[in-house]
Amino acid sequence: MDAFGAPGPPPVAPGWYPDPAGSGSHRYWDGARWTDAVSSAIPPAGPHGERDDARSFALAAHLSAVLSLFVGLPFIGPLVVYAIKKDDPFVRAHAAEALNFNLSVMIYAVVLATAAALLVGVLLLMALAAVILAWLVLTCVAATKAGQGETYRYPLTIRFVS
Repeated sequence: MDAFGAPGPPPVAPGWYPDPAGSGSHRYWDGARWTDAVSSAIPPAGPHGERDDARSFALAAHLSAVLSLFVGLPFIGPLVVYAIKKDDPFVRAHAAEALNFNLSVMIYAVVLATAAALLVGVLLLMALAAVILAWLVLTCVAATKAGQGETYRYPLTIRFVS
């Protein structure tokens, strides 16, 4: 027992933990001993879970498309995440969905840009702008859902990869 009456070994990582004295608040563990610092506003420290990693990689699958756009190929980021984390079903589903969506949007954009160039179509250029805006908005929606641990299906997506 330590000075506050806690039985057994204390947590190893420094952080805020439920008070071992049973006060209902949190006490700071500095890695070697319990300190005198007590707070009722600090949430307990917990280990970083695998579910958090899966959410982070799923989020990266969607948002990496925006970063990959600077290279000119927005499907590269989701493809990399898909290749790295294909063993995790949650990450694989999000990466495949992001990959399929970005390949589909790239095809739609190429077709619209080619048609606009050949037909000198102002309406087709406006449609291309709408596709690009929809791509950005839907990518953000999907990233939000991934961060919340939920699944998301993009609309109007050709399913190349499952």
